[in-house]
Amino acid sequence: MCILSTKKTSIKLPNTLTKILKLLQEKGAKPILVGGCVRDHFLNLEIKDYDIEVFHIEDFETLTKYLEQFGKVKLVGKSYGVLKLSVDKQEYDFALPRVEKKIAKGHKGFEVISNSYLSFKEAAIRRDFTINALGYDFINEEILDPFGGLEDLENKTLRHIDDNSFIEDPLRVYRAVQFASRFDFTLDEKSFDLCKKMVSNNDLEELANERIFEELKKLFLKSTKPSVGFELLKELGILKYYPELKALIGCEQEPEYHPEGDVWIHTLMCLDEMAKIKTNDEYKDLVLFFAILCHDFGKPLCTKVIDGKITSHKHESLGIEPTVSFLEKLTNDKKLIADILPLVKYHLSPFQLYLHNSSDKAVKRLALKVDIEMLCLVCLADCLGRTIEDKCKCHEAISWLKNKASQLEVTNSGPKAIVMGKDLITLGFTPGVLFKEILDYAFDLQLDEDLPKDLIIEKIKEKYIKG
Repeated sequence: MCILSTKKTSIKLPNTLTKILKLLQEKGAKPILVGGCVRDHFLNLEIKDYDIEVFHIEDFETLTKYLEQFGKVKLVGKSYGVLKLSVDKQEYDFALPRVEKKIAKGHKGFEVISNSYLSFKEAAIRRDFTINALGYDFINEEILDPFGGLEDLENKTLRHIDDNSFIEDPLRVYRAVQFASRFDFTLDEKSFDLCKKMVSNNDLEELANERIFEELKKLFLKSTKPSVGFELLKELGILKYYPELKALIGCEQEPEYHPEGDVWIHTLMCLDEMAKIKTNDEYKDLVLFFAILCHDFGKPLCTKVIDGKITSHKHESLGIEPTVSFLEKLTNDKKLIADILPLVKYHLSPFQLYLHNSSDKAVKRLALKVDIEMLCLVCLADCLGRTIEDKCKCHEAISWLKNKASQLEVTNSGPKAIVMGKDLITLGFTPGVLFKEILDYAFDLQLDEDLPKDLIIEKIKEKYIKG
């Protein structure tokens, strides 16, 4: 990572944003790009979000009038006063400089005072970390760095700015975790101690689940090494809120299959492997990361030594209950949870089918329970997330199942029944208990014997129609 040492630099901006900034300057305002867009420029990352603080302007009404010349403007985050401008399929966030004061619990418990005549340093002290307190003066092509953020970027250090403002929002502890993970940075010693103190003081208990979920989501989707963040969760003592994760620490595994160590170590290795093979579809990847995080939650419930071997029989099915318990602490999204659970329950199936060279019908029945393409990714991360020597078998097993599923056309969903209720009505049956029995019988013939529809109908007649 190369960090520019000079404070004179040029950040390439979208043409429309350049025009807006020049207009604001002509009107006597001083627009400064702030936060993640400046940080990401120096990290050589793609800039996706642009935040601009506008100094030396009278009020929001005046700013809105100028911005409306370029596109649709709406006020969001009412308490913080952020104007979102939509133009050319891009959104830009504009705000006046402000100071914040904590007056009540929760992320809405702040008194916000906008003041466009603050100095940049006065306005930036409310931010969490030095690397997020950088500014870019577009007009003068100058980087504003009041707290040493450039040096911290160079040293790969995550350092908070101010003790008093930092502790006002406990979410910043989770933000420390996700930033350290995303950028593979080390949390500064004083920042680490402050975060740990906040955890010890139970400050995190006021946080809404959905805010925590969003930080974990960023950790998963934007990190190349999610293990860094989860190890930091452990070191800071945050796992006291997640006993399902804490139970993995010290849960031993059979060295023949898991020479890397306990379930915690294995799980962190799996997370890093998932980061390498993710799909880049945001929803799918979120499902995959949570599935691999939870895939061995059942092991602490059943691990025992039998004949000198460490075993965890049925851990995949036993993991469902703690997985639900864990996920419900973070989200109310029932579809997300429902999509994760079968990946946990059947994460061993690809290897089991491969080792037994299972039949087509076994693959079809598996496809009725779980998305095989997604399951293969979970299984692959599980296999690669260990220090075994022969990892070629990981890819062999997955390729075998993927090829089978593709041939059978059940990669993402199970086979559809070819004999339907209307077919039974045509044969003279009426809906009822027997109706379902016959449909199940027909579907079994379809799956297990691969019979076409006309032969299945004949079998139904032979079995259920007398005379």
